[in-house]
Amino acid sequence: MGNIEELGSKTYRGIWRILIRAFRVPYRPPVLPTRAGEQYEAFKPAKGFLRYMKFWFWFGMVIVLAAEIVGLCFGYVAEPFFAFIGGSIGGSITIATSLLAYLAIYLRFDTTWYVFNERSMRLRRGIWTIRESTITFENVQNVKISQGPVQRLFGIFDLVVETAGGGQSLESAHHQVADHVGLIEGVQDAKRIQQMILSKLRKSNSAGLGDEGDDEERTWSTAHLKLLREIRDVAKALENNILRIS
Repeated sequence: MGNIEELGSKTYRGIWRILIRAFRVPYRPPVLPTRAGEQYEAFKPAKGFLRYMKFWFWFGMVIVLAAEIVGLCFGYVAEPFFAFIGGSIGGSITIATSLLAYLAIYLRFDTTWYVFNERSMRLRRGIWTIRESTITFENVQNVKISQGPVQRLFGIFDLVVETAGGGQSLESAHHQVADHVGLIEGVQDAKRIQQMILSKLRKSNSAGLGDEGDDEERTWSTAHLKLLREIRDVAKALENNILRIS
């Protein structure tokens, strides 16, 4: 069993390298600009998310195979020869599509990345169509945690990040995600991620219109004071001229 798994892993890694070169898929996590000493975190969904997707794959395969078996049984009763031909063709198509679908599960897992710095988050998924969205924390309005009954079996959660603007629409198999929403799916430590986003949101709001984290005292330079005096003198001169005219 171990040799079969090792062979499958090597085969997948070989296919993965070919697909990366063929479709120019970025296999490293997306990059966010950071300052010196700034916290930076990049992570993928939990392993439970991979098992969760495999569960739905095998669930669908059972339904497809059951339907094909029922169809073959009725076909053999009516016309055995054509049932044999149709069953052979249908079985070949099912095997080919199931292999591609199973490969797509791993590709989806390996191309999904979530990256955070102190000011924003970047979410990426996809291999054929790469979807990448960047959300600044100052635009975040709400962060919701959701977990369906099947997700509960695998110990994973989804986070839906609602924003006031920015970020492109994302979709998953069990979410209808609208515009201005970021989806972080298949994570185990959802509560920690939620608190991290909310804490960065509070920090961003407290920074106001100035630079984030800039607590240095602002002082007026000599040049600033000289310019302000010149503006004052010009304003006084204009006021005196207006009074003389009137």
